Amino acid sequence: MQIFELQKHEYIELNNLLKITGLCASGGLAKLLIADGLVTVDGQVELRKRCKIRPGQVVEFDGQKISVIQQSA
Repeated sequence: MQIFELQKHEYIELNNLLKITGLCASGGLAKLLIADGLVTVDGQVELRKRCKIRPGQVVEFDGQKISVIQQSA
């Protein structure tokens, strides 16, 4: 499981998370995969490309999991 640490923001958009973590080569590809129902958030299929992912949530795509946490002060 990958850990993604949010730094200054309270959320990250789902398509950006997939791109930044390297699970998708581009934001456009991430949007297509999300629209095709291939991404889950907390175990539920998520179809909103710009869904706000907050600390404590787990995103899964292609057998890979990303746990989102808030950066420690």
